[in-house]
Amino acid sequence: MKYPIGIQNFGKIRRDGYAYVDKTALMYKMVSEGSYYFLSRPRRFGKSLMISTLEAFFSGEKELFKGLYVDSVNWEWKQYPILHLDLNVKKYEMKEDLYKVLNRHLEKWEQLYDSPYAERDLEERFLHVVERAHAKTKTQVVILVDEYDKPLLQAIGNESLQTEYRNTLKAFYGVLKSCDAHIKFAFLTGVTKFGKVSVFSDLNNLIDISMLPQYSSVCGISEQELHQNFDNSVAEVAAANNMTKEECYERLRRDFDGYHFNEYASEGIYNPFSLLNTLSFKVFRDYWFETGTPSFLVYQLKKTGYPLDAMTTEELSTDTLNSIDIMDENPLPLLYQSGYLTLKSYDREFDEYKLGFPNREVKEGFIKYLVPFYTPKHFDKNTFTMSRFIKDVRNGDAEGFMQRLEDFFAKGDYQVMGNLEIYFQNTLYVFFTLMGFYVDVERHTTNGRMDIVIQTSDYIYLLELKIDQTAAAALQQIEEKGYARPFADDPRQMFKIGINFNTTTKLIDDWKIG
Repeated sequence: MKYPIGIQNFGKIRRDGYAYVDKTALMYKMVSEGSYYFLSRPRRFGKSLMISTLEAFFSGEKELFKGLYVDSVNWEWKQYPILHLDLNVKKYEMKEDLYKVLNRHLEKWEQLYDSPYAERDLEERFLHVVERAHAKTKTQVVILVDEYDKPLLQAIGNESLQTEYRNTLKAFYGVLKSCDAHIKFAFLTGVTKFGKVSVFSDLNNLIDISMLPQYSSVCGISEQELHQNFDNSVAEVAAANNMTKEECYERLRRDFDGYHFNEYASEGIYNPFSLLNTLSFKVFRDYWFETGTPSFLVYQLKKTGYPLDAMTTEELSTDTLNSIDIMDENPLPLLYQSGYLTLKSYDREFDEYKLGFPNREVKEGFIKYLVPFYTPKHFDKNTFTMSRFIKDVRNGDAEGFMQRLEDFFAKGDYQVMGNLEIYFQNTLYVFFTLMGFYVDVERHTTNGRMDIVIQTSDYIYLLELKIDQTAAAALQQIEEKGYARPFADDPRQMFKIGINFNTTTKLIDDWKIG
């Protein structure tokens, strides 16, 4: 089997015999039931392939769809004029960058459809191209926009540039409503929903299918699709890794499944990029995460001083979750729409969602990515190795572990944005979550304090953290709250550790083992 890794062109996949998971039933549902659609999905999730599939469909290339769902429907296979705008082609670092990309597309269309309005503003030129394309071909126009939000994402942190891009794109996309009589179909994709309030504010005819249950699997691979299309491939991966086939399925679920795009989804969606790479190379790796994590995600977390523990406990309304225009107050919608968090539960009475990491690949990769942003600068990648801490814990060396942790904060030269207590908690959240990939760690946070339980096969560690108090006060709380009671009959050796962090010196200035 040939796997279409990195191939986003539908024609190439079909002509060259690559594996293709048939999504044309959902494509045809859109085409036959409406005209204007928007889809938000994480990067490398198949959005560009769906754009390419629609382009082939509206180009009348029926031979490419032989054996697929739409091969059997009653459809007039003809060539429509197609305006395909791909914004995923530039870094967008200057005001002129967006103009150059839009202008290049417009020049091509103006030449193709004999539009004489090249001296007008961008949005006027676009409007006239749509009208001229319809008039010249006597056929309504199809508009496909890939990664509509790329310029806005690239400009995060540069408010004036983002405002410039926002105003340009709002006027440009507004043509979709002005030219309704000339448009057969329009489909826009992106990672985020910037436009729910701003960029698309005038497009009340745009149907957002991102969280509609009917379109949960429009991109990505479902459990059923995995079994139907790749069962033999999974068997090959299992054999290559000395696993049973069921063990292999379970490993694939743990590592790459778990994306939920609406509250009705009982099964998760697999990340197609990581899944196909694993099936192709028969090696389990974090393929999606290794392709890069946008720096703007951490920028927003640090800028807002967001407490990382709240990522999986805060409740968000539908309106909040569906827009990142409030990201200066809450970065979670951005993390959700970018694919680093997914829906975990839903409270129908109050219309509130809780989020969580979709799978092991994302959780472990994201926490490791956060390490250099939430650890002292003098602990470079060669110095900060979790293995040293883990060995202390596994060997019952509580003194050694605490000495390392004290040294970890010794210089206090980490970069703090916002509240120092929150920053300290976030540093410990990253530290102990990373440790949790190797030993059993539970964290509980209340009122600026954190208690931690670490368990190995031979030892139990109860840690209570205080801020601007004393280690003795932390140990006293362990006793008063009865943290040790659940382990009363446990034969393992227990260490009770009180820790205090001093916000003036930015150090762990007091710790005791009880």
